[in-house]
Amino acid sequence: CFEDDVALLDKDADLVVYTPAIPADHQQLNYYRDHGYQLKKRSQVLGELTHDHFTIAVAGSHGKTTTSSMIAWILRDSGYDCTAFLGGICVNFESNFVQGANQVIVVEADEFDRSFHTLHPDIAVVTAIDSDHLEIYGTQEALEENFLVFAKQIHDNGLLIHKQQVTALQAHTGRRSTYSLRDDAADLYAVSTEIGEQGSRVILSNGFDFVLEYPGIHNIENAIAATCVALELGISEEAVRKALRSFRGIHRRFEVVWKQDGRVLIDDYAHHPEEIRMFINSLRAIYPGKQVEVVFQPHLFTRTRDLATDFAGALDLADHVVLLPIYPARELPIPGIDANTIARHMKGSVRLLESTQLQEFVQDDEHQVIAMVGAGNIDQLVRPMASWLEKKYSR
Repeated sequence: CFEDDVALLDKDADLVVYTPAIPADHQQLNYYRDHGYQLKKRSQVLGELTHDHFTIAVAGSHGKTTTSSMIAWILRDSGYDCTAFLGGICVNFESNFVQGANQVIVVEADEFDRSFHTLHPDIAVVTAIDSDHLEIYGTQEALEENFLVFAKQIHDNGLLIHKQQVTALQAHTGRRSTYSLRDDAADLYAVSTEIGEQGSRVILSNGFDFVLEYPGIHNIENAIAATCVALELGISEEAVRKALRSFRGIHRRFEVVWKQDGRVLIDDYAHHPEEIRMFINSLRAIYPGKQVEVVFQPHLFTRTRDLATDFAGALDLADHVVLLPIYPARELPIPGIDANTIARHMKGSVRLLESTQLQEFVQDDEHQVIAMVGAGNIDQLVRPMASWLEKKYSR
């Protein structure tokens, strides 16, 4: 856990880079601010770093970390090369940063706080525009308008690639290409998918086929988006196919943490209703006939308030749900908003537990597929859960 202690600071720093995730009362950041250090937001620095480079920017309500990581891996594995700034730890790199030797940069473009408006990409990918960060944008319409602003910042003769269902971007007047998992109105889509525990076999509408060992139906769609970028850059189908098959994913994105005798514990970062819906549907496809349990930690009071009924509908796709207390992140509590705000809209099996009660939950129930889900500090509970499961089923 990070220690917010001024005594630990590098007092010789020339530039201090921070993100919107840093709270206003953060002691270290306020020390730098009060003592006249040069401060810049991460998004501002990314805008400056990418200004004179060929930039591939991946934005969207969800899927952007995996898609940008897939693109970076294809470029590196094929020899095309790139520098990459990613939003999660890519297993292939064991890092969220990759230093390349050419002028190509792959960057995850975050819509929170309008951070992606600092970028002027040559290729932009938009994976989704679902209701989120409404505490910033106010309405879905305003959110969509800001994605259009991002798209308009693409360089002349650049390319916008977006999911077919993102209809708001159809107003973009520049070069545009669409992709989809199954929608045949898209420029590129899957005509055949075979999904199993060992991976997926996919054939696309242009005849290109690939195997993706990284699980998740949604990750097939992310791979299609990455393929669009790779083919636009002129990378050979053989090189794309090889890279996709060897892509190992992102930590905390459909990460199998423990597995024994058909039982499995999976860790996932999903924190938006649509992400949870896609995640649980993927669990159903990969582990047919097995009981699916989701331990979910809601992230942010505002998101819980704004999307409670959507969260309930998505979580009801599981057989059993455990709701942990809301992780506040940068927010103060909102009176009357807690995990029960979601639970009271649910129709299926749900219980509210504290993290200290999870060991008892493991011991008292029988388990087949358990998923630890959320963007807060639930990841700190994953290893203990794996240990409790190991002890329970190794007897």
